[in-house]
Amino acid sequence: MSEDAKAREPVRAGSFLRSIKMVAWSFFGIRKNSESQEDMARVNPFHIIGVGIGIAVVFVVGLIVLVNWVVAK
Repeated sequence: MSEDAKAREPVRAGSFLRSIKMVAWSFFGIRKNSESQEDMARVNPFHIIGVGIGIAVVFVVGLIVLVNWVVAK
């Protein structure tokens, strides 16, 4: 496919599930560059922000619960 045909190809909006998977892989730090570039072109930035904040909150709350559980024993 030529460069012009790729440029004219419509970019599909990314799903919320794709955003969750992208942020989860980013937290682990294992992601192929080609897949990362493809995701960046397709995801909604507001989804990424929301998912990132949500996962960070769940992570912090999980750590707090784990520490309280270990200290209580």
